[in-house]
Parts: sequence; C-alpha cells; structure tokens
Amino acid sequence: MTYENSNLPPKTCSIERLVTVSEDVEKVLSGQKTATRRNGRYADVGEVMTLQGYDFVVKRVYVQELGELTDEDAKQEGYGNVTDYKEAILAMHPGMPWVPKMKVWVHEFARA
Repeated sequence: MTYENSNLPPKTCSIERLVTVSEDVEKVLSGQKTATRRNGRYADVGEVMTLQGYDFVVKRVYVQELGELTDEDAKQEGYGNVTDYKEAILAMHPGMPWVPKMKVWVHEFARA
C-alpha cells in the first residue's frame, strides 16, 4: 500500500538515518540501490536524502511483509535475489529471526 504524506503515521526516525552503511551508500550512489526497508518510517514522500553531496528524493513510502519480498524488491535493495538480501540482513542483525509476517517500511528513492 502506498501512502500520501497526510495518511502516514509519524516518522520514527529521521531521513539522515535511512541509509548509513557505507556499502549501501555506495550502492545508492552507483544506482544499484533504489529502495531501503526499515522497521520504522524514516522519511516522507518528497523528502530529500543527501549522500556524499548527492540528493535523492523519496518517491514512495509503504508497508510490506518480509514474506512478500520478490527478487525484484531485492534488486531494488542492491542484491541479486531475495536469498542474498535475507542473508545480508540477518548478517547485519545477529540473532534476529526472519519473520515472513513482519511488516517493514519501504522507502523508494531516486536521484534528484
């Protein structure tokens, strides 16, 4: 489900924390990563994220269950497929289980 800003719940964090891992920053800058999933909402539609002097505009914000992820979603995250994405996320968060019904906030963005 895609939201308009007026229908979004309050943000749980700021856009500056949306993409912080250096490997992910490089993927965004090279165009390999055009979305990120977080357990909270970090940005409004239209908000600008600046990475190393380059601006990226948030185009869509919506909720998705982990079990709904497709290979195309994983490619937006900069991975080849869902398995690669899942392994990377679990490696970043030791001890975290992969719960297919867990809802995450998807933030899609594009270079401004």
